[in-house]
Amino acid sequence: MDIIQVVSLGLIAAMLIILLQEQKSSAAFLLLLFTVIIIFLTVLDQLTYVFTLLSYMADQAQVEPMYFKTILKIIGIAYIAEFGAQLIRDAGLNALASKVELAGKLFILMLAIPIVTAVIETILQFIPGG
Repeated sequence: MDIIQVVSLGLIAAMLIILLQEQKSSAAFLLLLFTVIIIFLTVLDQLTYVFTLLSYMADQAQVEPMYFKTILKIIGIAYIAEFGAQLIRDAGLNALASKVELAGKLFILMLAIPIVTAVIETILQFIPGG
């Protein structure tokens, strides 16, 4: 499925959701959820290709595998948290969406601590007498 099909699916779903929202808001949300899942599954192949390419590039650059995996996890958490928050926001639950975003940021912070520590230790090695 290419981008034209994804956009077409999104536009058709949007029109149906707008029509359903007035009478059957729960059905409209289920249609939204179903459409989002289809779009996500559609781009999964492209994501796999991107991760394979990034992994190859990290190997060529001799990046420490632990750091590379951590960065990929951070990117994944950011996208998943944003995806979930937007879906919750579409359901009209802004306060809950904000809490999901906050949780995502905290998970990212926890994962980033080893990388930040390694960067600080590397910087300290360059400082004379440090």
